Amino acid sequence: MENVKKILKSNTRLLILVAVYLFFCITTNGGIFSPLNFSALIVQNAYVYILGCGMLMCMLTGGNIDLSCGSFICFLGSVGGVMMVVMKWNVGLSIVTMLLIGIIYGCILGALIAYVNIPPWIATLVGYLAFRGIGTSILSANSTTGSIAPIPPAYLKIFSGKLFETTAKTMNIPCMVFGIVSVIIIAVLEIRSRSVKISKGYAHDSLTAMIAKIVVFGAFIMLFAYKLAYAGGIPTALIWALAIVLIYAFITEKTTIGRYFYTIGGNREATRLSGIDTKKILFLAYLNMAVLTVISAWTVVARFQAANSTAGTNFEMDAISACVVGGVSAYGGKGSVFGVVIGATLIGVINLGMSLMTIDPNYQKVIKGVVLLAAVAFDIFSARMAAKKK
Repeated sequence: MENVKKILKSNTRLLILVAVYLFFCITTNGGIFSPLNFSALIVQNAYVYILGCGMLMCMLTGGNIDLSCGSFICFLGSVGGVMMVVMKWNVGLSIVTMLLIGIIYGCILGALIAYVNIPPWIATLVGYLAFRGIGTSILSANSTTGSIAPIPPAYLKIFSGKLFETTAKTMNIPCMVFGIVSVIIIAVLEIRSRSVKISKGYAHDSLTAMIAKIVVFGAFIMLFAYKLAYAGGIPTALIWALAIVLIYAFITEKTTIGRYFYTIGGNREATRLSGIDTKKILFLAYLNMAVLTVISAWTVVARFQAANSTAGTNFEMDAISACVVGGVSAYGGKGSVFGVVIGATLIGVINLGMSLMTIDPNYQKVIKGVVLLAAVAFDIFSARMAAKKK
């Protein structure tokens, strides 16, 4: 019984996600459960997963955020649109140029915050205001509609196409193979991780708990693969988002520099006194955020199939919400990529579910605000309960 309570407590957010999804399955008469909406959930929210990983690294350093990422996406999209559509640049050259712009901005922003000591919210607020204005100005100067299109097919294939594409409602075998291979990899990693912990005398899951975890995650992955198989194939946006999530899960959990982000958020002064260059870590956090914003911009431009002035609107809020709902501390030093994935998926499910229910957009914002407040209140309540037990 004690083990069951422990499992339920450690997976509260995941259980909430499942409950919310089941709620929308009922209220939309199964509409949200259709293969096409399964695919749409990933394609439409790929930017949240990508930006969420970057925002996580910023928040770990002490609750810092980046308010400029949404506007920067608008700016990058306008520049990319001009290069590919107006100037007829090669797609590969345009992509690399957008990345270089992101790196330059990340270096400038990181230096201002880490070495000039400008508060992050002020430095990024400047970008929030400036990049939206510059991006809109570029689009207006090169288009009468405020939008630049059509984006080259080669670009769309990379960021919004599908691997092994087939017609909808037709079983896509590569999708199922992808799912089976993923389940095998997860099972092997779980077994190996438990064996290592046992050999070193660390705390570890019981055999029953490990098997249950593999079965649950395996069932979810196979369901996901099955739905994508009938939606026409594996979206390339999923590949980009999955790659980012796996890379940052490895960085935060398995590398020394990943642990530095946590220690800075826990106690920055103590971290500095221990010999860690805290300014360098803070610089890297914002450089990293800028690079991930570029990758997010690539997927957004491809999804819209155009560069337009509304791209990136409120994206910074979605990324922050995904982190907070996923359990990332607003004070720094606590959070995980897995939590961000849960938070981003929950935000995506709520957005898609409310859209299918045709709820007024104004009320949608209210509901999302309540969810965010509830997540913060839950964290505070949990922290207090943990402190009382000690």
